[in-house]
Amino acid sequence: MADVKAAHPRHFSPNTIVVDDRGYNDYRLFSKWTEASVYFVTRMKDNTLFEVVEEHTVPQNRNIVKDQTIRLSGRGAQEKCPHLLRRVEAIREDTGGTLVFVTNHHGLGASTIAAIYKDRWHIELFFKAIKQNLKIKTFVGTSANAVKTQIWTALISMLLLRYLPLSSRFGWSLANRVARLRMNLFTHRDPMAWPDPPFATPPDPRNHPQANLVFT
Repeated sequence: MADVKAAHPRHFSPNTIVVDDRGYNDYRLFSKWTEASVYFVTRMKDNTLFEVVEEHTVPQNRNIVKDQTIRLSGRGAQEKCPHLLRRVEAIREDTGGTLVFVTNHHGLGASTIAAIYKDRWHIELFFKAIKQNLKIKTFVGTSANAVKTQIWTALISMLLLRYLPLSSRFGWSLANRVARLRMNLFTHRDPMAWPDPPFATPPDPRNHPQANLVFT
């Protein structure tokens, strides 16, 4: 379950767009972000009560069904969030199901609002791949710099792993690439040539001696 209380003290710069799931549907949080010029895009809960203030024209040949300006009308909702919000109803391209979004951004197109939330899933899948394949389950340090350093190192590793198959004739899955690299951590190989003959005999390490450090 999402920790809504932990989200309240978080600070975002003005014009930031926060994309989260329905677990963060909190009217006071919506109001706080709106007053701080921070935008949000999230899924609307099925039991949300609201009044339609204005109907907007939906774009043609898109998956948008409704684009509305709304006012929350549930019990105590106006006290918690008196601001006008926006409700966008879209059709999923893959399943044909309906998705309903709520946002405080009234300037972007309705299809852009839907696309922003869709991009959130790409980010979720990306970090899922990082955690599964690069084994980031704990952080070696707790300072902001330590956490950022470990994440950036993982991102660089992931980009390299994604780039390798572009120059390879061998059919690689991400999991296979990671597993084979773990087996060759202490083997001297050309990273651009290795993906083509991955099962070849490793080169003799004596042909690639480690550099000697001379201390005076």
